[in-house]
Amino acid sequence: MEIFRTKSVEQSIRDTEAPEHQLRKRLTATDLTVFGIGVIVGTGIFVLTGEVAREVAGPAVAVSFVVAGIVCGLAALCYAEFASTIPVAGSAYTFAFATLGEFPAWVIGWDLTLELALAAAVVAVGWSGYFASMLSSIGIHLPSAIAGEDPVVNVPAIAIILLLTTILVAGIKVSSRVNLILVITKIGVVLLVIVAGLFFVKAANYTPFIPEAVSTPRVEGLKAPLFQVLFGVTPVAFGVLGIFSAAAIVFFAFIGFDIVATAAEETIEPQRDVPRGILGSLAICTALYVAVSLVVVGMQRYDQLSTSAPLSDAFVSVGFAWLATIISIGAIAGLTTVVLVLLLGQTRVLFAMCRDGLLPRPLAQVHPRFGTPARLTIVVGVVAMALAGFVSFGALAELVNIGTLFAFVVVSIGVIILRRTRPDLPRAFRAPLVPLLPIVSVLACLYLMLNLPVETWVRFLVWMLIGVIVYFVYGYRHSRTAAPWVKSDD
Repeated sequence: MEIFRTKSVEQSIRDTEAPEHQLRKRLTATDLTVFGIGVIVGTGIFVLTGEVAREVAGPAVAVSFVVAGIVCGLAALCYAEFASTIPVAGSAYTFAFATLGEFPAWVIGWDLTLELALAAAVVAVGWSGYFASMLSSIGIHLPSAIAGEDPVVNVPAIAIILLLTTILVAGIKVSSRVNLILVITKIGVVLLVIVAGLFFVKAANYTPFIPEAVSTPRVEGLKAPLFQVLFGVTPVAFGVLGIFSAAAIVFFAFIGFDIVATAAEETIEPQRDVPRGILGSLAICTALYVAVSLVVVGMQRYDQLSTSAPLSDAFVSVGFAWLATIISIGAIAGLTTVVLVLLLGQTRVLFAMCRDGLLPRPLAQVHPRFGTPARLTIVVGVVAMALAGFVSFGALAELVNIGTLFAFVVVSIGVIILRRTRPDLPRAFRAPLVPLLPIVSVLACLYLMLNLPVETWVRFLVWMLIGVIVYFVYGYRHSRTAAPWVKSDD
């Protein structure tokens, strides 16, 4: 069928050489690792730790981070092989086009749009909260209409996206330098939390490490995990099931290592450096997450943790409020890099889709001076500003998780297919134990997806249905891989 036509690896690489669509190669393994750390270390440490420990997992939230990290590690090995074999912008979209075909590639590209654009806006709103809180601590109070719990227009969120969009337009190397400075700042703060927090850890706070499972209205009805609904399990928080439910939530904290793959086309030695960037950033961040979560639940009982600023409030509870201010600064730096790299990833995925004609090709033109897809970067920035400034998110953040897990499933399947269809391709990095490892990755991702609420699945399916309609109305007719009697004029 035409909708399952694939795009050869060779053609994907040739497309990167067209002058009007050629991105500049400026990045090294260090740049990629810093990009990965920049986007991964953020919401998970500064926000999710307290919420998940208090409401779902207890002190065992550290185990939830390990589970999520292992699932990501399985998928990361698959991403690393793909990125070293097909060093082209687009990440999972490009990989799917080479293995599963055009329509599955469109579906995953549309899915990544949900993941990255929504995540950028969600994190920008979180950044706004920390920024307003920091200003309040020095006596500057922003009006509730432009910042706070429920503003009319979230001005700080719009402002940070505008600033970062400008940086991204200015060039990939400029973006990497800004990212490096901010990453050093936030890693310094995270290490400060770990070292300083160790002096206030109380062994009694770890008991019980896995609290007894309890029924809770929070996970009943449409809010119940799909796994519990399908198999008739009583909705619970805590206990062993709570650890895995929490892993599905804290998975949001690991989103980002796959974005390293979207920068493959702008990497000087992608076959060598992209796998290093993906695996290195994931390993570093998993270790930091586990350490921070163990320290925080050791400082303060899990049922007393703050759900909005757990790290800061934990130090306030032990009489070190001045450290809370430093942590807030680290959180602001941390969330800034998250938004920056999410916007970068979103732009590169859409860039690949536009270059293939599935979205308007003129948007994929590279700026002659900056060497970036400036038009597309501006479009992505404007959409993200609109979402962050005017939309109230709430549970919509869980859509980011299901979108990411779905992408991981597709990439894991794609590795098996490409090994069989193109065994001749040079692979600078080979995932071990194929097909066993990708199969385990698929099963682990599906299990975490089943632990997400029913309402998240409903919203996800609605979004994907909209994507199918857009594909057949526009993408199918304008695809550059379409047969002459199918393709429309650009």
